[in-house]
Amino acid sequence: MIDVVALGELLIDFAPVSTDESGYPTLKAQPGGAPGNFLAALQKYGCSTAMIGKVGADSFGRLLVDTVAAKGIGTQGIVSDPGVFTTLAFVTLDATGNREFSFARKPGADTCLTPEEVDTALIGQARVFHFGTLSLTNEPARTATQKAVAFAREQGKLISFDPNLRKPLWPSEAAAKEQIEWGLRQADIVKISDEEIDFLWGLSPEEGAQKLLNEYGVGLVYATLGPKGCHFANRNGCGEVPSPTGLHVIDTTGAGDIFGGSAMSQFLKSGKAPADLTVEELRRITRFACCAASLSTQTHGGISSVPEEAAVRAIL
Repeated sequence: MIDVVALGELLIDFAPVSTDESGYPTLKAQPGGAPGNFLAALQKYGCSTAMIGKVGADSFGRLLVDTVAAKGIGTQGIVSDPGVFTTLAFVTLDATGNREFSFARKPGADTCLTPEEVDTALIGQARVFHFGTLSLTNEPARTATQKAVAFAREQGKLISFDPNLRKPLWPSEAAAKEQIEWGLRQADIVKISDEEIDFLWGLSPEEGAQKLLNEYGVGLVYATLGPKGCHFANRNGCGEVPSPTGLHVIDTTGAGDIFGGSAMSQFLKSGKAPADLTVEELRRITRFACCAASLSTQTHGGISSVPEEAAVRAIL
């Protein structure tokens, strides 16, 4: 049995490390992609994982597969395609470490995963199936994702979803909302940001969490609040956990994914269903995830920035 199988993008994040006198950045290549970051945190904190996705048969694709394998994540579900390039993301950072993305993805390998290339046997071995919306922006990856989710639901797997909204990748905001809404209705566990809740419904994080529980059938919601922490909710109650203070933020790339993977790692160790966790159990899970995500912002990158568990425990 594999704890978590995720489907989606593996890509290279190019992050600025310096800027010349004309304003041009010097960029450093980092392994990334939201599902990869998510699984890296799970793997770091004692869970077994595997990835389903597509990279190009190029140097970056090979590097990504090697990196994922080195982290202990199963790579048998990753397809290498000589006909497309590995997806690239160019990251710009502001003075507080917050990032914006520009993508080289017309198409990128991650969008070209076909339904026939999805390893359903891997999903059949999983306790949890996780996905996001970047695999829903384009065909054939959209249909591949939809069929994978349908298979996971038929097999009785827990479904985890992170909207991970990247507006430049969508043809319109309406298209983004439609696919996010679809994903939310499939999920047992949702990690969603305050900005995404506002984008979808114009609600507060607290109101959005209750909407997901009462109208979408979600069992457990983490509504992240950026540097402020996270609001959590299930049928037993809700609460809020602040992020640790006094940390110097360098790069927030992947922090939300690392939050999600860290929370999932602690949830799986509880042995409970998402809706059955007590408020105090949820508070402990969310506090761990907030600390892990915050520590990850002290260095560049996503997959490579997951902190050691001892470092997280030290500030809990």
